[in-house]
Amino acid sequence: MNLQKLMKQAQAMQANMAQAQARLAEKEFTAETAGGKIKATADGTGMIKALCIDPAVVDPDDAEFLQSLVLKAVQDALTGAKNMAEAEMRKVTGGLGFPM
Repeated sequence: MNLQKLMKQAQAMQANMAQAQARLAEKEFTAETAGGKIKATADGTGMIKALCIDPAVVDPDDAEFLQSLVLKAVQDALTGAKNMAEAEMRKVTGGLGFPM
């Protein structure tokens, strides 16, 4: 195999990965719990960008329940964003499994 050709392919893949990561920073995934009363939004880099809590679910006597709902929404948003990012990177790498 031609080493120079391999190096050019690697550089092209690296550039494509950088472009994909930039696109992922702009994409968002939103997860909801409590029938949509709690929403968490994460971007494709795994950062939580927004958290919305409907005041109707806030019960000062049951903070634990609210905490569990918020945690679930955040976990689902991060999982969705991670899956979205992995799918995007598979497009770029052809499924070679490079770390992000």
